[in-house]
Amino acid sequence: MNGGRRLSSQEIADILRERIRGGDLKAGDRLPTQAELADEFNVERGTVRQALRALQEDGLLTNVSKGSPPRIAEPATPRDEPQPTMVALGPRLSEAFSAPRVRVDVVCHTSETLMLALSEPLRLIHEGRIRPESIDFRVLMPSRNIELAFPVLVEDEEDDPVHQRWLQMRNAQARVLQHNLHAVRSTHRVDVHIAFRALPFTPPTKLYLLNGEEVLFGYYMLTRREEEYESRTLEMYDALGSQSLLFSFLKRAGHRDAVFVEESQKWFDALWETITSDMTLS
Repeated sequence: MNGGRRLSSQEIADILRERIRGGDLKAGDRLPTQAELADEFNVERGTVRQALRALQEDGLLTNVSKGSPPRIAEPATPRDEPQPTMVALGPRLSEAFSAPRVRVDVVCHTSETLMLALSEPLRLIHEGRIRPESIDFRVLMPSRNIELAFPVLVEDEEDDPVHQRWLQMRNAQARVLQHNLHAVRSTHRVDVHIAFRALPFTPPTKLYLLNGEEVLFGYYMLTRREEEYESRTLEMYDALGSQSLLFSFLKRAGHRDAVFVEESQKWFDALWETITSDMTLS
């Protein structure tokens, strides 16, 4: 069909994606077999399989297996009501980890919520219920050297125990996150990469980009509270990230969501490339 030049897997995926979005292939329809698609596009079956995997990662196909042709997935419905981070993040991470290649990009103040939410998809991997081929995490958190917007003491002091406490938490939680992901690499032979880079500012929002297909976005809400630290009580202005409401934007939910997801990914990629120094965890 292409006059001699063989199509790439990406080009085939784009053609099938347009058929789905244009309504030629509807939710619940079966795709032709791999052999039929290979004949149609005059390519090897391996090229077709790569195209189908790309569509599966986009959430456009279900029942992708060797036994039968996949079906067109039901379109995802946007989530009308935002949920607290600890409620929303775990299930969304678990769904993201069902893809063959997992990519998670994060902007946060500490990785406490991320570390806790990650326990569910990691449990599913250890139980053999999901098996991604690769996991790639990029995490942006504030630099140790900046003056944080929060947490801060209600009344200024010469020393800054609040900053010291935050830094200890940031590093300890990031090390646990790193250790838990590396454990998957060593025990299940999953290709795992995790990198941290230091922001030169305090992020007013938290952002989770999941496989380039969904954005979870929430504002940090400041509160005045007390915390015990090294035998003293610290009165501070702080944000409880686990209680921040997360708004979900799905790339396949409509044009507005798709634009937000794409622009968020571009923004994160540009910021990541701008920040060249890795974050130290000591």
